[in-house]
Amino acid sequence: MAPKVLIVLTSQDKIPATRHPTGWFLPEFAHPWEVLHQKVDVVIASPNGGEAPLDPGSITMFEEDAVSVKFLKEQKSLWQRTVKLSDVLPRVSGFDALFYVGGHGPMFDLHYDQTSLALIQAFSAAKRPVSAVCHGPTVFVKATTRSGEPLLSHATVTGFSNVEEDQAAMTEFMPYSLEDELNKVSGGGYVKADKPWAEKVVVSKTVDGAILITGQNPASGARVGEAILEALKI
Repeated sequence: MAPKVLIVLTSQDKIPATRHPTGWFLPEFAHPWEVLHQKVDVVIASPNGGEAPLDPGSITMFEEDAVSVKFLKEQKSLWQRTVKLSDVLPRVSGFDALFYVGGHGPMFDLHYDQTSLALIQAFSAAKRPVSAVCHGPTVFVKATTRSGEPLLSHATVTGFSNVEEDQAAMTEFMPYSLEDELNKVSGGGYVKADKPWAEKVVVSKTVDGAILITGQNPASGARVGEAILEALKI
């Protein structure tokens, strides 16, 4: 039987400060899925269930990326009929790994979502791999162990950098700096690529001893998928 991976997408469809459309970022789902889908079974979930909003800007930005274009054309059912996170929580023992797709959306909903935090806690306590890419690692900032210790304490972690946020002209619209928050909660364990937008994937451990996989930006998606397979020993 193939391992089962729970992939979580944001339900946030607008940037609150501007009302500009947002959501999950196309290559950060397309590339990991391309790596994973023939070797694992996947279930796609979101806080609200139903259709999870795809950031339209990511479609335009990656219109010449063959993997993203093919995924957009052929796999819409994956994000149009997501399972509600609260319906997944009672079945958490049936999954072997957890992966959060990035995009600006998670900064506003999954960062605070109590069901998501409970999922992460359960996966980590069971020593099952937890992973995220780009803005996705925001989901770990408030995550704790069952005793209340920050899950990222003493971990090495990456995520969308301050320089990349500045270059994307989105810093002023974000509720917090992801780089700063990850660095703070990990006790100075945030790392990033030598150059903005270059691939950077970090494999570390949560306080519980679960494998923690984080990728910095869109270029890191495929490698995050590969790291998930390695963690599952596939």
